[in-house]
Amino acid sequence: MTTLLIKNAYIVSMDDHQREIPEGGLFIRDGIIQQVGSEAELPKTADEVLDLKGHVVLPGLVNTHHHFYQTLTRAVPAAQDANLFNWLKTLYPIWARLTPEDIFISTQTALAELALSGCTTASDHLYLFPNGSKLDDEIAAASEIGMRLQASRGSMSLGESKGGLPPDSVVDSEENILKDSQRLIEKYHDAKTGAMTQIVLAPCSPFSVTSDLMKQSAKLAREYGVHLHTHLAETEDEEKFCMQMFGHRPVGYMQEVDWVGDDVWFAHAIWVNDEEIRVFAKHNCGVAHCPTSNMRLASGIAPVKEYRAAGVNVGLGVDGSASNDGSHLLAEVRNAMLVSRVKEGLTGYSLSNDPNRKLMTAREALHLGTRGGAAVLGRNDIGSLEAGKCADFFAVNLNKLGYAGMHDPVSAIVFGQSINVDYTVVNGKFVVKEGQLVTVDSGTLIEKHNKAAKRLLAG
Repeated sequence: MTTLLIKNAYIVSMDDHQREIPEGGLFIRDGIIQQVGSEAELPKTADEVLDLKGHVVLPGLVNTHHHFYQTLTRAVPAAQDANLFNWLKTLYPIWARLTPEDIFISTQTALAELALSGCTTASDHLYLFPNGSKLDDEIAAASEIGMRLQASRGSMSLGESKGGLPPDSVVDSEENILKDSQRLIEKYHDAKTGAMTQIVLAPCSPFSVTSDLMKQSAKLAREYGVHLHTHLAETEDEEKFCMQMFGHRPVGYMQEVDWVGDDVWFAHAIWVNDEEIRVFAKHNCGVAHCPTSNMRLASGIAPVKEYRAAGVNVGLGVDGSASNDGSHLLAEVRNAMLVSRVKEGLTGYSLSNDPNRKLMTAREALHLGTRGGAAVLGRNDIGSLEAGKCADFFAVNLNKLGYAGMHDPVSAIVFGQSINVDYTVVNGKFVVKEGQLVTVDSGTLIEKHNKAAKRLLAG
């Protein structure tokens, strides 16, 4: 048995009671939190004792939507000022050159960035597999970093020749997709509490897969008890596509193909109406809110306030690093709060006299990034600092210039300019310590990553 004691920290539990303990700590044994409390309540010794005086400690952030491979195609000149469909059309041919090594390297780069931003669990959506690439490449890379991974076996089967958006060169047959999906579940999926790897089935989007693949994927996922994920209602263009192709708006189409339930979550979900929000709430569908990407591609602002009021679980996602150009989940928390306030302003907040109409707070934004994300992924073993839960957390030293003059230690890390964290711990093990990655050599990784990125763009 190994034990770890965190002491003298400002603990933000995010539990049901929203406990905050100014001079508190955690006692951890074999990757599981045993106690959360004040100094007087905790043991005095452990195999490792870490004094975090001046630090705020929060549950590890949960990233509910990403495309790791896109770290290789950030700020591509031709895709910098495009909307979603044109952005995709520009990048698909570049992504067709990806190799298994590219998948491995980009996964480590994305996860390293996420870890430095306080993330401990990440869901990735890998939906194209050129030149022998497999989801196995990503899973192997993640295991070296030491972070929890919800590995989504994405897919595209509806190429341009059949009326879809992606070129035929990056789509696969539905037979191969379903066969590989089953193989991955049987080989890697861990349903136990504290699982480090879980498999998700994730046909890419309504404009890149057929209705039959959606239905068959849902059937397979439910046979094995794994979750389902896809992009939905990201742009108005998608709404028009679904009406023309399927005769339904995006949410109605999901109902048609058996894609509603507490085992389903959707990325973006911006262009929805009140009735569709009620559908999500009725069937316990989750939403991955990606504010930075949605701003970058001019897609719109998701109705997060309305979702939460209806009881819909909402988490945060940095989305693909070619539509965000970064993988900083703490920055996503900040942007979620700010863009929510922009949306309120656009609907006349400053003129409202309604006492119940309030702006999103820093703590509410942190809830999206922690418990909200855990709920979206269907995990009750992460997302808060409580006895019996996984020892996943991050810590930020507030004795820094950017936090000088901040009067609320919790709100400081949201209102303040987002910076890298000082500690990230997953399963009781350090991934980031004293601001440095400890599971991978960042210098070597950057060199390999830049070399691969230049090769991809050169053609």
